[in-house]
Formats: sequence, structure tokens, C-alpha cells
Amino acid sequence: MAGSEFPHLVFQGLGYDACSWGTGRWSGVAVASRIGLEGIVKGFGDEARLVSAVCGGVRVASLYVPNGRMVGTEHYEEKLRWLASLTAWLDSLEGDVPLALCGDFNIAPDDRDVWDAKLAHGATHVSPRERASFQVLLDRGLHDAFRLHSDDSGVFSWWDYRAGYFHKNYGMRIDLVLLSADLASRCVSCRIDREARKGKAASDHAPVIVDLA
Repeated sequence: MAGSEFPHLVFQGLGYDACSWGTGRWSGVAVASRIGLEGIVKGFGDEARLVSAVCGGVRVASLYVPNGRMVGTEHYEEKLRWLASLTAWLDSLEGDVPLALCGDFNIAPDDRDVWDAKLAHGATHVSPRERASFQVLLDRGLHDAFRLHSDDSGVFSWWDYRAGYFHKNYGMRIDLVLLSADLASRCVSCRIDREARKGKAASDHAPVIVDLA
């Protein structure tokens, strides 16, 4: 979705300010807020994969990590380079503003986050190098909001449209919210709305909902 196609008027009618970045291709990101937007930043690189803004004293970043397609391809290497650029961007942020990093990471952080670790072994989203890149984000002080409240396996946010994968619960947890320590301490709950995935017109992703005190 191109930036001009984002339904800003619809969001305004619902009481939200919104900033978006799209190039008219298949990638695009946005942040919507009912408490204002400041310090808007539109990521890095040529593809619309990261936009962020300060909302009520919290920097909210919406991201869409490249898929990677297949391990060993140039697309996979580009995914790793993008993740390295993300870490560098986070390191460049100034001040102590709380941070929420949200979106489609296209990485299942560990084996609890994939329907069958053996079947998925060696594929994108679960490869050691991708998971190591994700661990770098945690090592710099970010916290996986879902894991603050649950150690469960088999709770997913994405299911392929094919072969009844959703009904079989053959999915992955790749849509994540990472919180800085100050926000993590205020995180009351994190849940995935599986019901939103149902229906003929539904996305193959389900919303991740975080409540902060």
C-alpha cells in the first residue's frame, strides 16, 4: 500500500492520528495513536519496513522484517543485513524514551513458537542465524511481551492459508512486541487474538494485544 492509499481519514474519524510508509508494493508499515505523534522516523533502506513515532512519551516502532524466502539465498542474507541495520538503528536512538518494537519479525524465537520444530528445522524463520539476530535484540535489553506472561508452546500468530493449517494449528509465533525494561515492568498482559484469524476474508496473521499499566 502506497502512503497515499493509507486510510488516514478513516483513522481520524475514529480519533486516531496515524503515520504510514508504503511504496505501493507489498510492504508497508504504520503507527496509529490517540495521544498524538511526535518525532516520526521512516526507517532505513528503500523498502517500507519500519516507521516509528513517539506517542505519549513512548517510542512505538512498527516493523516488517524481510521474509528471507530460503536459507542460503540472497534474500536470506538480505534479511540478516536488515536485522543488523535494525540493531544499529536502535543503538542510534537518543535519550531514555521507553520503546515498543512491534510487528511481523518473520522469526519464531524458539521451538515453542513453531508447530513442529523437526519439520521446520533448517527453514527460514527458525534458522540459527535468524534466531541469533533476534537474540541480539533481547541482549540489548528488550523483552518479548508474550513471554513475560506465558511459557506455553503451540500459541501462534501466523498460519499458512494452505492445507487447513489454521484448523490443524500448524503455525508460528512470528508477530511480536518487544518492550524496553521500563515498559516490560508495566506490562499487565499480552495475548494473541486467534478469533480474528477466522473467516474467509481474514489475514493469515492474528493481532497481538498488549496492555500496559
